[in-house]
Amino acid sequence: MSGAVIIGVGPGIGQAVARRFAREGLPIAVIARGEATVREAVDSLAFSGVPVEGLVADATDEDALRDALDAAADRLGPPDVVVYNAALVRADRLGELTAKTLLDTWAVNVAGAFTAAMHVLPAMAERGAGTFVITGGMPEPERRYASLSLGKTGVRTLIALLDQEYGSSGVHVAGVTVGGVVGPGTAFDPDEIAEHYWRLHTQPRDRWEREVLYSGREPAASED
Repeated sequence: MSGAVIIGVGPGIGQAVARRFAREGLPIAVIARGEATVREAVDSLAFSGVPVEGLVADATDEDALRDALDAAADRLGPPDVVVYNAALVRADRLGELTAKTLLDTWAVNVAGAFTAAMHVLPAMAERGAGTFVITGGMPEPERRYASLSLGKTGVRTLIALLDQEYGSSGVHVAGVTVGGVVGPGTAFDPDEIAEHYWRLHTQPRDRWEREVLYSGREPAASED
């Protein structure tokens, strides 16, 4: 039985995406670096009635992340879709940013996504089907968030390279770039953002998109 794997399953987009795929009846594996985060995500899926597996792994630990992905596949079957939603968001300017801080943020925002992709995409390509989606951000570089801007630019390039390598084999690689602060009931409501992950997964091959830019829900018109 195949399903969805969500890496980085905090209370915002990660959990919303997990719920969205669970509503379609897909078994769900959630991966996060903290046990409490994993338990919260598993509890949030109790309504679904689908098999749910919670796994602890730090996205910057290559061996741990690969082991978690293997455990998910052993328990639920090879995944139909993998979502990489892990990110390290911090405010820093170029004058404040050290090389070590840049490497630490890059390890989460880019290298972890690379590890996950290289672990699951070859098998998806061999099967001729699968979806790999990375959560992006910073549609334009922002000097107040230097490390995040650099990381999300790296994510966009990674998506393009993975698409070049595996797209012709039937693997849909895409990104959802979120252009604002996520919060329930706001213009960047995570449940609304999660719809785009499902839409990407179910797109016909001749309509594949490589990037969705979510700029926020338009406010409802007021009635006089």
